[in-house]
Amino acid sequence: MSQSNVIVRPLTAHDEEIWRELWKAYLAFYETSLSEEVYQSTFARLLGSDDHDFNALVAELDGTVVGITHYLFHRHCWRVENVCYLQDLYAAPEVRGKGIGRALIEGVYEAADRAGAPTVYWLTQEFNHTARQLYDRIGTLTPFIKYQRP
Repeated sequence: MSQSNVIVRPLTAHDEEIWRELWKAYLAFYETSLSEEVYQSTFARLLGSDDHDFNALVAELDGTVVGITHYLFHRHCWRVENVCYLQDLYAAPEVRGKGIGRALIEGVYEAADRAGAPTVYWLTQEFNHTARQLYDRIGTLTPFIKYQRP
């Protein structure tokens, strides 16, 4: 997948250092940090072959990884086919506005199409206005509100 000079490809073992850097920045945006054990476990799962684990794509701009996304296929009680959940999406601040986020989302759309998943969905925080400008162009806002166990 290519948009101008953006290349989207699967995450590889060689991407671990830049993946960590980008994921840490993503988590910092959401005022979160994780233990080393979670970083190691997540990276191993992203590279694993278990159909129940997350997958990852990276975006390269001029040969440098500048964005990441994590996504998962899962069953859904309202469908026969699996659906696709896009959990994390991040582009380095210095490359925002260059099509990185769009290219990564479209990469997940393509993966979902190949897997026969009829829908891709994701969540974001209400205050994430910059990202929501893109999401409003490439997705459909739903009326669902998220709740979770305290």
